[in-house]
Amino acid sequence: MFLETAEVLWNKHVAPGYFKIGLQCHPGYGDAVPGQFVMLRQPDRLYPLLRRPFSIHGLIQTGKTVEGIEILYKVVGKGTQALSLCRRGDGIDLMGPLGNGFLLSENCRRIFLVAGGIGVAPLVFLASALRKKNFDLSTCRVFLGGKSKNDLLCVEDFVSFGMNVEITTDDGSAGGRCLVTQPLETAISRTRPDIIYACGPMGMLRCLAALSEKTGIPCQISVEAVMACGMGTCLGCAVEARSKEEKYLHACMDGPVFDAGALVL
Repeated sequence: MFLETAEVLWNKHVAPGYFKIGLQCHPGYGDAVPGQFVMLRQPDRLYPLLRRPFSIHGLIQTGKTVEGIEILYKVVGKGTQALSLCRRGDGIDLMGPLGNGFLLSENCRRIFLVAGGIGVAPLVFLASALRKKNFDLSTCRVFLGGKSKNDLLCVEDFVSFGMNVEITTDDGSAGGRCLVTQPLETAISRTRPDIIYACGPMGMLRCLAALSEKTGIPCQISVEAVMACGMGTCLGCAVEARSKEEKYLHACMDGPVFDAGALVL
């Protein structure tokens, strides 16, 4: 884990209400795992007082040298609104990488990725990691869902990786007008994947956990939880566990990526 003041390299508006910020940081982030997160805070602002968690969206590299990380975020409150106003050269209080990420198995060749809205952020990093490990991404499928077409992010990234992408929206403004889990179930009935990786709203994750239990397909999910510290001290990110030994797990230390069957969603 590294604690530093990272320099803003860019802060780009990528869709209505969505931004990508590049941060120059410790080269040790080259060991970061898809699904891990960082805690950010603007040092010259009183609000938010505490750092806030953001998934690592990707690594910034020159050749094999990691020079920084990229964060994809949505403006949802005063903190992210202030973050959207950051400019090149500004300093950001950065702590990370934190948590446990997605587990990659060489035995899994047919992979499905499922994202809802801003939940796509860590899955682009995951797809990039799979490509570096020489997975055949043409056998992998991506299912992206959003409230409207403005919430469908990173489609071009997955297409550039050679992955098949299917999109859905709640309002029908792009793709099918349905929940993202509907085309996923149809796809599973035709071609069973070896594993499902997912990140998104809790309702979506709950459906995926039930689908995993029903079909026996392994499923790893990245959950969102309110965090004040990111290191297991505040215990504010507790999630209910199915285990008889532990009633609760903590997203910052035990997750944020969990086996879908490990939680009561």
